[in-house]
Amino acid sequence: MSGEASPSPSGGVNLEGLEDVEDFVWANEGEESMSWERFSHLYDLMLMGNTAFRNNRFEEAINCYSRAHNIKPGDPIILSNRCAAYLRISQFLKHRPSSASEYRPLSGLDPTTHAGLALKDAEKVMNLRSNSASSYILTANALILLEKYEPAHQVILSGLQVDPVSVTLNNIIQRNFPEEYVERKLEHDSLTHMGVDLLPLFVMDVVLPCEKFHLNIFEARYRLLAIVDSTTGSVAEYACEVEITDCEPLPDGRFFLELESRRRCRILQNWDQDGYRVAEVEWIQDICPSEGTRERADLLEVTTKAAAYARSWMRRAQEVAQGVLGPLRVTTCAFGIGFMWYDCEDVLPA
Repeated sequence: MSGEASPSPSGGVNLEGLEDVEDFVWANEGEESMSWERFSHLYDLMLMGNTAFRNNRFEEAINCYSRAHNIKPGDPIILSNRCAAYLRISQFLKHRPSSASEYRPLSGLDPTTHAGLALKDAEKVMNLRSNSASSYILTANALILLEKYEPAHQVILSGLQVDPVSVTLNNIIQRNFPEEYVERKLEHDSLTHMGVDLLPLFVMDVVLPCEKFHLNIFEARYRLLAIVDSTTGSVAEYACEVEITDCEPLPDGRFFLELESRRRCRILQNWDQDGYRVAEVEWIQDICPSEGTRERADLLEVTTKAAAYARSWMRRAQEVAQGVLGPLRVTTCAFGIGFMWYDCEDVLPA
């Protein structure tokens, strides 16, 4: 700051997730258009900028980051770090008491302008790193400093879709949107409850937790079908919870769904209710076997074989696509997962 000591991180209300900046990796990979001397200068600028940021010299940090940006425009680390410095200055100025200016006036940009510059950098980072919670954290902080609470709220919710367990995003929503936080906490508590629960049943292929896949709903009664064991004709004993993360209605009446599987459960009993098959389920809490136990060794052997089988399938799929092997046919491996494989002797790993 011009004419005043650097701001303390404890001054005013702390912004979430801006305690530090990201280090710039010392590597020249992918920089064919940049000479080693130029890249070395870029690295030194980022090192000086990060040192200044960590010592609360934010204007100096911004100057270093801006010079680095001129050398390498569009780099997400440079933009993220400069955004963080803009935010820290804006936060300091926003919470600086008016009486302080009577003794030591400041020159330069006002807090709103700094927050606006931070938002521009944050939006660029969002375009470059849409799957990173950090870009949502930067954008939300900038919008909050600009007092644009509704857009900030939406950004936080979008970020929680990317990283549902982000402590920083949850802290932001707890501090700025307490009612929303209470609602989300109740929802989270219900999802982590491992007791008995009710769940509608739907027929699907084999589903394992943490899978992401698509589903094309073309038959109206499809949603009413239960999970049935084809060998016994009864409802299967185990199932997997699936969340619809996106639903796109199609012009012909079909629905295109994006799904993500969550927790496994055991079906205790089931019945028809209002045209749907509903079950009372008990959530299964997976426990990782301890090191050195026979159970862990057996589990490792099964997963190793499954991984080898999958790699073999994908390798053969490439060869079929290139016309090297014959037609595909479907089989089911011992682990309960359906795979398509080839009419040749060496498909399965030895």
